[in-house]
Amino acid sequence: MSDRRTAILEAAATVIARRGVRGLRVEELAVEAGVSKALIYYHFEDRTGLLRRTLAFVNNRAERYTAEQSAADAAVGPGAVTDPGTTTGAIPTAGPLRRLEQALLLELQDLPHVRENSTAWGELRASAVFDPELRGELALASVIWAREVADQLGEVRPTAPESALIASAERLTALLEGLSARWLSGILPLPDARTRMREAIGVEVAHLAGHVACPPADDMPTSSNKLD
Repeated sequence: MSDRRTAILEAAATVIARRGVRGLRVEELAVEAGVSKALIYYHFEDRTGLLRRTLAFVNNRAERYTAEQSAADAAVGPGAVTDPGTTTGAIPTAGPLRRLEQALLLELQDLPHVRENSTAWGELRASAVFDPELRGELALASVIWAREVADQLGEVRPTAPESALIASAERLTALLEGLSARWLSGILPLPDARTRMREAIGVEVAHLAGHVACPPADDMPTSSNKLD
């Protein structure tokens, strides 16, 4: 992606977080990005194209800061992660469960880039209710996110069936979006939002403990191969 194109998408995320999708004006976006209006239309053709690419950009940026935090934890050393909600640094971990918890809590941090990203995502998601052309991009990003969370849940509960892991991941990501919106709008204090997220993770992990994946059909005993 060219520097100019990236600058436009960064500016679009900023303006959407500040004024909402309806408040996005090409004139203000051009000033924010430091480019001409013509260049915006050159790269994105129309408003819908700009919004679709901004949604993908916001999603990718969230993945980047999550990956960067994971890399920072790896640098601290095995058996420790950094809790983004504290200032105590590295904390002993219980393995996959702690990594899952941290990955979700990274979306609940009082940091400017997280606030902007989460706000822009919420505005774009709300806009998709009235703009069918945004729904495909939003659905794809949501499916990928749920898949990633399901994979992490699978590391915590390896015996759980795929359908149960996906269902848990969808509930957790939906709750996280709701908690983020409540925190950003001032309804719920950030520490409470983080506590609710931890509690929900615990509930889902306990729920998955009651699920056991069925073995493949070839491994199922039949009348001819049962042991006497």
